[in-house]
Order: sequence, then structure tokens, then C-alpha cells
Amino acid sequence: MTEKKSAPANQGNKSELVFTKKNYQLLLISIAIVTVGFILMIGTTDIYDFRKTLLAPMVVLFGFGFGIYAILKK
Repeated sequence: MTEKKSAPANQGNKSELVFTKKNYQLLLISIAIVTVGFILMIGTTDIYDFRKTLLAPMVVLFGFGFGIYAILKK
């Protein structure tokens, strides 16, 4: 019988990652920003405080927007 010699599938092709190192760094920064926003919302006193009703949600939305930028950055 004849033996079939098979070459490795990825011999000539290098698999590239979808994101670069910079993308992952920006994603980690965006996760940190969102976490800071949620930490700003913590607390039981002053429910209608500026920090909880305006500042913290804006920080969270900025973090999500920054995360989208990090994903789309080429």
C-alpha cells in the first residue's frame, strides 16, 4: 500500500490574532473606567447626589464608548 504524506495544515500560514497588544491594553483601560464608574455609584446616603446621578453614569458610558473604540481601532 502507498502511504500518504500529509503536510501540517499551518506550515506556511502564520495565524494572526484579531487584536493587537495595543487593542488589549485599551480594552483593559476601558474595563477599568467602567469599574470606576460603578464604584462611584456605591453608597447608601444621598441617593440624588451629583456623583451618583450624573458623574458616575457618564463615566460608565465613556468607558463603554472607549471599549468600542478599542475594538474598532486598527
